[in-house]
This record gives sequence, structure tokens and C-alpha cells, in this order.
Amino acid sequence: MRPRLLHRRIISYLQVRSLSTAPSQLEPLNLLPLNSASTSPKSPPSVLSLAAGDPKQRALSAISLLKSETDPSSIINICRTASLSPAHYLGRAALSVAVSSLSSSPHHLRSLLAPLLHSDHHLPHAISLFGLAGLLDDALSAFRSSPSLRSLNALLFACILSNKHPQAGEFFRDFPVSYRIKPNIVTYNTVIKAFCESGGSRTFYSYLDEMVRKGIKPNLTTFSISLSGFYREERFDDVKKVLWLMKKHGRHAGLSIYNIRIQSLCKLGRPDEAKELLRDMRVRRLEPNWVTYDHLVLGYCCRGNLEEAKRLFEEMGRRGLVPQSSCYFSLVHYLCKGGDFSSALAICRESMERNWVPRFSTMKVLVDGLVGASQVKEAREIVEMVKGKFSWNVELWNKIEDSLPM
Repeated sequence: MRPRLLHRRIISYLQVRSLSTAPSQLEPLNLLPLNSASTSPKSPPSVLSLAAGDPKQRALSAISLLKSETDPSSIINICRTASLSPAHYLGRAALSVAVSSLSSSPHHLRSLLAPLLHSDHHLPHAISLFGLAGLLDDALSAFRSSPSLRSLNALLFACILSNKHPQAGEFFRDFPVSYRIKPNIVTYNTVIKAFCESGGSRTFYSYLDEMVRKGIKPNLTTFSISLSGFYREERFDDVKKVLWLMKKHGRHAGLSIYNIRIQSLCKLGRPDEAKELLRDMRVRRLEPNWVTYDHLVLGYCCRGNLEEAKRLFEEMGRRGLVPQSSCYFSLVHYLCKGGDFSSALAICRESMERNWVPRFSTMKVLVDGLVGASQVKEAREIVEMVKGKFSWNVELWNKIEDSLPM
């Protein structure tokens, strides 16, 4: 599975803090920059150290070890020693990394998740994790072992995670009747999401009508999912219709809706239109957050307008908004790609001061670019900063340092 696709699926799974809450109701999590050193400790923890500390600290240590571990038995040993649980988001983060690594070893993955199947509270998370690994049949078996509203919602979400979106529609149609389960708002939002992510956004209208008939009031998540789908399919007339339906149902466009619209336009390569929405927010006295700017910075980077991306990044700081790792990494990557190594260096330094280090390939391009621009001293400084903060790959960095001109 491609790393970026896998990363998106992991983040989707992590955002389900409780399966009674729809994914897009939650703020974006910034836990797993999978291709970066991120906030890993200077030296990797040992497996023996995983038994010490509180659950969150054990989960963080487990994530550090799991990122570089490929042996299935060792992965299971790390998870069991750390006593990982999906009860909190860091535990889910660690389990998601482990499950992703074990997706090519179903036997070991089933062994890892077996304890969760015996707990009614954790069963929905096991179902979602099976979906993350692409094992929808296992997710279905887990649901049938203890059918409930929460496990049905998890099964529908597993269809999305496993990229088997049509199955969600079939399960939604059949299982509430056969298992006497009454769907709730999360059930509807999840099945709408399945269609909106697979080119069937216009089914939203029929599901909305059904919700209204059954007395289930659509929420902002319902509309944000449909907006994302219609933008993805470039159905702009439907976008306007959804905004009208929101008002009809007493839902008003707040920050989350604006962020969805801005992100969608940026993904379509239309950041100027997205920035118009930012202006509209200010007219309405609605304050943007770091997520708003993160979308815009990436949008302009992808269009090659690095000057505007830098301007928006600086505007974030003036407004007291703190960029997250994704914003730093995107900007450093595209500045290097565009040959602006001096700006990339300044932003990389700021990122590293917060213990966020871009992926190795980006850092290597930055170092090479600085050398090419006769900034050897700065290139050496970056190498030393990386080595000082993170001991992993130190031999590789030593070779790079030795190859630098005097």
C-alpha cells in the first residue's frame, strides 16, 4: 500500500475517538508524520522500557519502536509489552502503526487483535483495525460475533478503510433489518461518506430524505461529508445546494465547514478561490485557525506559488496561530523543490526547534541545495542539528557530513 494512502487511512482511524462520534466532527490529529523523525526521542527506547510509565508514555515509546520494526513477532511483542489499548488516542495510534505493518501477515495480525474481540467496548476498534489492514471478511466476522449499533458503525467505517466502499451500502441496507439495529446519525454519516469517497456523492440526497423521514436530524458532519464529495467530483451546483440545505435544516456554516471548503478547493488546484473564502470568513467575523492556513499553504505550494505560501505562513505567526508539523514539512519540501534553499533553511530550523524533522529525502535535498548555493556552513549546521536530536540514521548522516566540502 502506498505510504500516503496508508497515512490518510491511519489518520481517519485515529480520529474516531469514540465510535459514537463521526470522524469529521473531530479536529485533525497530528500524531504520525510517518516519513519523518517527528518528535521521536534522541535515542530509540528499548523493548524492556515499554513496561514502565503510564499508558500514554508506553504508547509513545511503542510508536517509536514500531516505525522501524518489520518482523511480525517483534511487532506483537512490542504491543503486548506496552499493553497497548484503544482506550486512548495514543494507544490507537500505536495499534494502527502495528496493524499497518502486519497487513501482509494476517495470522500475526489476528493474533494481535484477538484480545480486543472479547471486549464489547473494544470490539468496534478491532473491527476498524481489520478494515485498516484490508481484512474486511475478518471485520464482518467480528461484527457478527456481537452485532450492535456501535459494531455496525465500525463495520461501515471498515469498508471505507479497506477501500471497499460499495460493501458499506450493502451492509447498511441489510444488517439493520436482519439484526434489528436502529441506525443513528453516525450510521448515516458513515454510509454517506462511503458513497462520497467513491464517486457517488449524489446518493446524499436520498439518504438525507430518509433521515428526515425517520426523525434523524442531520448535523454539520452530514453536510461537511457531502460538501467534500461534491467538491471532489467538481459538482459546484450541488455544493451550492448543500449550503442551502444546511440553512434549511438550521445548520450554519462555521469554521469546520469553511475549512472543508478551503481544503477541497486547494485539492482541486484552486487556492485563489479558497483564499476568497478566507476573506469571506473575516467579513463574517469568523476567525480562521491553523488548519485553515495549513490547507492554504499546501494549496499554494502545490500550485508553485511559493511566495504566497510563505506570506500565508508568516501571517499565521502574526495572528498568533502555531503551525503544526504538516505545515512545516510541506513548506520545506516545496521550497527545496523550487530551489529556495535559504527560506527552506529558515523554516526547517524553526521546525527542528520544535523537534519536528522533515523526512530524510527532503533533508538530503536541502543539504545538497545549500552546498550548491555555497552555504556549506549552513549545510553542516543542519546535519549537526539532526545528529544532535536524533541518533537514528547517524551513520548515514556521518557519511553525508564527511562528503561535504571543507
